[in-house]
Amino acid sequence: MKTIILAAAMVALSTTAMAQTSNFNYEVDRFADIQVLRYQVPEFEQLSLRQKKLVYYLTEAALQGRDILTDQNGKYNLLVRQVLEQIYTNYQGDRTSADFKGLELYLKQIWFGNGIYHHYSMDKFVPQFGIDFFVEEYNKLPLSKLPINSCDRCTEEGKCDKATRLRKTLEKVIFDPTFMPKKVNQADGEDLILTSATNLYEGVTQQEVEDFYAAMKNPNDTTPISYGLNCKVVKEDGRVVEKPYKVGGLYSPAIVNIIYWLQKAQGVAETSAQRDHIAKLIEFYTTGSLLTFDEYSILWAEDTKSQVDFINGFIESYGDPLGMTGSWESIVNFRNEAASHRTQVISSNAQWFEDHSPVDSRFKKEQVTGVSAKVITAAILAGDSYPSTPIGINLPNSNWIRAQHGSKSVTLENITDAYDEVANGSGLNEEFAYSQAEVDLMRKYLTLADKLHTDLHECLGHASGQLLPGVDPDALKAHGSTLEEARADLFALYYLADPKLVELGIFDNMETYKAEYYKYIMNGLMTQLYRIEPGKDIEESHMRNRKLISEWCLQKGKKDKVIELVKRGGKTYVKINDYEKLRHLFGELLAEVQRIKSEGDYEAGRKLVETYGVKVNPKLHNEVLARYSKLDIAPYKGFVNPVYTPVCDSQGNITDIRVTYGENYVDQMLRYSRDYSPLTKVLE
Repeated sequence: MKTIILAAAMVALSTTAMAQTSNFNYEVDRFADIQVLRYQVPEFEQLSLRQKKLVYYLTEAALQGRDILTDQNGKYNLLVRQVLEQIYTNYQGDRTSADFKGLELYLKQIWFGNGIYHHYSMDKFVPQFGIDFFVEEYNKLPLSKLPINSCDRCTEEGKCDKATRLRKTLEKVIFDPTFMPKKVNQADGEDLILTSATNLYEGVTQQEVEDFYAAMKNPNDTTPISYGLNCKVVKEDGRVVEKPYKVGGLYSPAIVNIIYWLQKAQGVAETSAQRDHIAKLIEFYTTGSLLTFDEYSILWAEDTKSQVDFINGFIESYGDPLGMTGSWESIVNFRNEAASHRTQVISSNAQWFEDHSPVDSRFKKEQVTGVSAKVITAAILAGDSYPSTPIGINLPNSNWIRAQHGSKSVTLENITDAYDEVANGSGLNEEFAYSQAEVDLMRKYLTLADKLHTDLHECLGHASGQLLPGVDPDALKAHGSTLEEARADLFALYYLADPKLVELGIFDNMETYKAEYYKYIMNGLMTQLYRIEPGKDIEESHMRNRKLISEWCLQKGKKDKVIELVKRGGKTYVKINDYEKLRHLFGELLAEVQRIKSEGDYEAGRKLVETYGVKVNPKLHNEVLARYSKLDIAPYKGFVNPVYTPVCDSQGNITDIRVTYGENYVDQMLRYSRDYSPLTKVLE
């Protein structure tokens, strides 16, 4: 599970980060609703040569999976990207023309979304260039530049039938707004597979897939595999079958390259435990066995000694309308020793937090096992963590592995520091906060409160609670991701106000939690609406989670006026009248969400999400959009990666790894397409 930041709401400035990085140029590019940033990798130079080589090899393994995620996100994504990049790089006309600038914008959006769909709204991008321009420039490309298999009829002088068919296909994909319009559809009551364009299913219905996996599962299995995690589900000869991602299966060329670099990383592993889980990951990629994946996950979770760490594989299932198949991603990192103190204190007291949780005792873990937490420095972001990235991660996702073998939680501090740095002076709080008192509260405490919320969400929230015996981990279906994020957020919100954090020395002022409470409710009810187009519902799981919690507390606390939406000067503001009662509401909702998950109560979960987490008040929405339009804030932010270059002696031995930050957005994306595209696709 991961924590996704609402970039526009991360407004507090980290003074420590500012002091260390005041001369660093964070902003790289800005287009559409996106701001692209750089992040630093502090302390990399202090790593040993062995550790630097390990980071380098793991970053190469990470970059080799880029095409996997792009193809998972849509059947035609690679074809569109390949052709448009050829037009872009070979264009000989006026690069200031409206059509060319529109093509460039569309390509930038595709790179950011890892396909033709927006990474948050899931809607298909609307091209700002004409179809006639596309056809003209397409026809100028030599056949050798097109993703088609040549045949005897193909010549450089005249386009072959395949080239014509490819052009017509791309015209439909790019310019027809009704063709495969949404990557992931979450509309209640619709067939979520037939109405989603994600490339995880083909030729099957939602009912067929649910029946297929229901027949596989044993309700008495206490250690179930993560069904469907690494496969595409299709119909062959009238039968529903899985097509696994593995060597010799789907995505084999990319997986072979990933394994090559993992093997080099294995040779410079810091510990035997790290070497063992890298070997088990290679075995998983080779066989596709989910039993092997569980073995890898256990070894990885139990390796808490290695300073350098990474994730690499099919992990989070937000991109699957049924919440089963993992999107490919990777993050390489190393431990921030100084900043890890607070997470280590929190995780070492995990049993206390579990015991004092406001949920029914039936749903609590009697013994919390192996909760480890650390603050990390991200060294590379890839796949579903790039360019948009989480700020916190808790893995493994398997409930039984977490219960029996523990989990790892990480907070990406150099990423949050970059967000903080560019958010300074945005004016968001001044525009939306109820009064100067709330502005001052957030200015004073929000940097720490935000980080603590992430720590508690990842370290303890996802690791808390248990399913009752026989409950299917997938019982909540399409609403599972939203409810799981709500459960972790509520756990964090509830405990942010607990005096235990002062007792543990995490913070020394009980006003700290109020900054996060105010920001969270203001965000859930109002400011996150800036990301939604007029007339649209909320669909992304993290946004639904925040809306669900905030709206539920608003409605349930009406009698006591715990929270109010008040009007002043024609503008709407959130006013929190009783922070202590708000904490009790968080606890009450946490108890219900945990019950829903523990019992697998799908209908109650569906009702909770659909009632409080989906619908948008159009009048309030229009007001938020109008007020935001006056601020210089991009709703979404993401990153370019640093560049790692080996330094070698005359015999070719690596003597150092150099890290640089100067690469711009377009150059990085084109380089990645040139150097890390093992899945070059052709029209079927």
